[in-house]
Amino acid sequence: MPDVTKAQTVKTDSAVDAIAPPKADAAPESGAPKAAQSKPRGLWGDAWYDLRHRPMFWISASLLVLLLVIAAFPGLFTSADPRAGDLTNHYLTKPELGKIFSPEWFGYDIQGRSIYARVVYGTRASILVGVGVTLAITVFGGLMGLLSGYFGGWLDSIISRVTDIFFGIPFLLGAMVVLNAFTERKVFVVILALAFLGWTSICRVTRSSVITAKQADYVTAARALGAGTNRMLFRHVLPNAVAPTIVVATISLGGFISAEATLSYLGLGLADPTISWGIDIASGSEEIRNNPHVLLFPAGMLSLTVFAFIMLGDAVRDALDPKLR
Repeated sequence: MPDVTKAQTVKTDSAVDAIAPPKADAAPESGAPKAAQSKPRGLWGDAWYDLRHRPMFWISASLLVLLLVIAAFPGLFTSADPRAGDLTNHYLTKPELGKIFSPEWFGYDIQGRSIYARVVYGTRASILVGVGVTLAITVFGGLMGLLSGYFGGWLDSIISRVTDIFFGIPFLLGAMVVLNAFTERKVFVVILALAFLGWTSICRVTRSSVITAKQADYVTAARALGAGTNRMLFRHVLPNAVAPTIVVATISLGGFISAEATLSYLGLGLADPTISWGIDIASGSEEIRNNPHVLLFPAGMLSLTVFAFIMLGDAVRDALDPKLR
């Protein structure tokens, strides 16, 4: 009988040793691969690793950094006053492409103002509107989608019906109606008007992601352990549902810049003395036959900016979606 007990004890000790983790001071086997020893990457680590190997990301990021520098420090790129008009330069409307970074590089408009200087200074208004509207709709629309998807019930029904009502309003037409109610349309007013109508897509995307995330096992486990509502929302659900929201917001940013230019072109967006690409495109459309460069340079800068944001959004989408890898 004692021999049987001793044998069982030896067998149990052997099983414990088999499943026990190795000691801290134990050296790893020489033949073990390095990848197995490194710490595994999470979703954001995989996304950053994927972005670093995408030329489209670096091209778009470089363009956007340049645009941000131009918007923040326009004096580094030109010393000309974009509002100063000299009618003697009206006859020098043709661009002189050999004089890089000079006031006459892109030529002059009908009022004798430097087109290059106006293109440089117009970057600030467009970037401010695009970034401001995107931040506003991401915060507000993301919060509405988070509450709607997580709590459901009557709150989800109310938010969904309000979202449907705003979806039924044509975006540009609604923005024109809202902006027409203001006599002075500055950057802040345009941001509020576009954000007032543009939060619905972010809300829908966030709601769908939250509904999927709250059904995961880790959320169920956190709820069973007694996690509070705030902890559940902002520590478990939101970090795992925010990726699609970031993708939609990044792609939408270029669309809001284009919307601001469209409204300014129609005379319902930004107005003088604010410098905007849309205002210059509107004035250049009158000279498109005789002096097409008055229109082409601000329009080309607008297209390049929108294109850069769309490329960045596509790269972020591909990096954050595991199905596309």
